[in-house]
Amino acid sequence: MLKFIEKLLSEFRSCFTRTRTYEWFLVIISSLLIRSDSLGVTSFIRALSLDRHLYETMLHFFRSAAFKTAQLKLCWHKLIHKNAPFIRIAGRPLLLGDGCKVSKEAQYMPGVKKLCQESEDSSKPQFIHGHMFGGIGAAIGNHLNSFCIPLDLTIQDGLKQTASWIGGGLSSSMTHVVQMIRNGHAIAQTFAEDVYFALDRYFLTVPLLEELQTLNAASPYHLDVITRAKTNCTAYLKPEKEAVPHRGRPRKKGDAVRLKELFTSHQQDFVKTTVSMYGKEQAVEYLAQNLLWGMKLYQELQFVLVRYGSVTSILVSTDLELSPTLIIEAYAHRFKIECMFRELKQQIHGFSCHFWNSKLPKLNKYKKKSDPDPLEAVRKEDQKSVLLAIDAIERFVLCSEISMGLIQMIALKPAFVEMIAKNRYLRTSYESRVSEATVIEYLRKHFFRLLSLNRHSYISRLILSMQEPDFEESEAA
Repeated sequence: MLKFIEKLLSEFRSCFTRTRTYEWFLVIISSLLIRSDSLGVTSFIRALSLDRHLYETMLHFFRSAAFKTAQLKLCWHKLIHKNAPFIRIAGRPLLLGDGCKVSKEAQYMPGVKKLCQESEDSSKPQFIHGHMFGGIGAAIGNHLNSFCIPLDLTIQDGLKQTASWIGGGLSSSMTHVVQMIRNGHAIAQTFAEDVYFALDRYFLTVPLLEELQTLNAASPYHLDVITRAKTNCTAYLKPEKEAVPHRGRPRKKGDAVRLKELFTSHQQDFVKTTVSMYGKEQAVEYLAQNLLWGMKLYQELQFVLVRYGSVTSILVSTDLELSPTLIIEAYAHRFKIECMFRELKQQIHGFSCHFWNSKLPKLNKYKKKSDPDPLEAVRKEDQKSVLLAIDAIERFVLCSEISMGLIQMIALKPAFVEMIAKNRYLRTSYESRVSEATVIEYLRKHFFRLLSLNRHSYISRLILSMQEPDFEESEAA
């Protein structure tokens, strides 16, 4: 297992201009795999029993100029495309996307703002202060087990002011929806093939469709979106051709169609079939129609009205030729990204970083929408320092993504599954599959044993050289 991890991580060597920076990368990924607490970078020192005097050096890694975040992320995408077993829809990889809100109490952390949590969970407050991350993953696995492997997690709100700074990302000025579709399209170009992108109903907007049309028209590889419409969604029939031409511009749309009403008015037109959903075969009924949607845009989309049991849903696809059953199956995989966010928070503690900058004004929790952006108060000579803090946060999250991806690929290896499953008691166990939590617990118990069994491996020698010397051995010496 250690050889498998080391082999995958060796693909990142070309991203680092300095050998020592690459070695710190290996150490940080190793500690993310086994650490049991979420107290920032100090937990890395404790997880691997490293020399405490190396803390400042490790902290510098996240602001180092020896590598570029974009290059490291690009290498990660290529590694996934080369090694991960994709779940494909009509021959295309399936990407999954959604937003993730992370609570932060830091008073001098860039990108922290007031966020509304739309959740039915009573334990979650309606409003929090924190970061809004846009997350993209890919559905991987087989008929026995599947995951959403993280590909891209970036802060997509609260940083619009930095777009005008020297070195600031242009994407910081875009809306969350536009950033999500641009990042998904960039991944499709990296994969060098057409992909499908499953998104929540929040993303079905005119700006997303306009941006998607622009991106697809300018690139050889296309991205098609599969999402969900609101229950009160209204679409339009295509305009009928006029037998006798009239003066004025031609009609762009026909009669309005309230999609919710079709469940009763067109009940006899629904098709009964069986679809693979949530790991089992489900009997569903569906009705597919191509209609126009979007105020002043009126783009033709494929709407699939689905009924299974007492549940009804309206799915949407920009691919007019895709089979309705495949649209249902593709959207059913979307919940996997919610599972990925949960494991990333609870098992990897991937958002538990505390990078801050004293050049920022103190967070005002009672700020109104009409008040100026706090980032406007940052002096020009301090802007670079603030941008480094933002980059440090995203580098920490990127390392967490890579660690999560390694764990998921281990969980899909049959050679490792049987060995790992025996080391954790579960009341309802599956001999043919293991979860991310099971793999992490196995690594926490056996990582140092794996190091001792592979003493001459690069990671073993590296961690041993950085560990704190034993007190008794130093006294004897």
